[in-house]
Amino acid sequence: MARRDPRNLATFWQARDIAGLNLMRADFTTHDYATHTHDCFVIAVTEAGGARVSACGNEDAVSPSRLFVANPDEPQSARMGTSGRWRYRAFYVEQSAMQHLVRALEIRCAPHFACGMLSDTALSDRFIRLHRALETDAGVVRSDELLIDTFGTLLRRYGDGRSRPALAPRDASIARSVIASMRARHAENLSLGELADSAGLSSFQLIDLFKRTVGLTPHAFLIRIRLEMARDHLRRGIPVAASAMAAGFYDQSALHRHFKRWYGITPLQFVAAVCS
Repeated sequence: MARRDPRNLATFWQARDIAGLNLMRADFTTHDYATHTHDCFVIAVTEAGGARVSACGNEDAVSPSRLFVANPDEPQSARMGTSGRWRYRAFYVEQSAMQHLVRALEIRCAPHFACGMLSDTALSDRFIRLHRALETDAGVVRSDELLIDTFGTLLRRYGDGRSRPALAPRDASIARSVIASMRARHAENLSLGELADSAGLSSFQLIDLFKRTVGLTPHAFLIRIRLEMARDHLRRGIPVAASAMAAGFYDQSALHRHFKRWYGITPLQFVAAVCS
């Protein structure tokens, strides 16, 4: 049996006294992320090693001098490739937390980041300092100062305030209808043909529609919905096995596998972070 590399791990937790701000510290030697999306802003800074990250149709390398930023619902993936290690820290900023920051910074509107890979060594260093301060509870005043200063620099320097390009009204309407059906029936054994028929499309047309509107296939988006539901169940203290079944996964191992591929942590690590 191959020996497990002790560095292939991740820790996830919620920032103290800052609602909607979640933190992750990862040290991977083999982990790759399949294409996925998040319903929040993601900011990641590499401390050592690196990976190849795909976002917004482009693939680029992350390194200690580069900051990765993703808007909510933007497809992203990562692969380590030839890199032997990828140690990084990440911020998951929910919409409520970002709105709080926008108000505190007196910025006119919520940010949108046109470029996902930022070559800004000084700002990367500041995000690392902020992450470490939040991890160690460096003091409320110190943490607040770093939070406002660091995010203020990011938003003012790189946030352009624009929204994503508008979708064709018909495409947007059909996608919303199918997604609403998927959310309502997420625990059922849905088929691609059934979803396509409900939208008046062929299976091929539905796949194409989802790729154009949400950047994922219907199956991948259904996995995202089920993971969101599983997270809600886990937050309420429902056991992992029961959460898996209620969310529509075949069993606990299926939830574990998808959870790790999507978030880089296991369901039990998530529970330890949000329920502590």
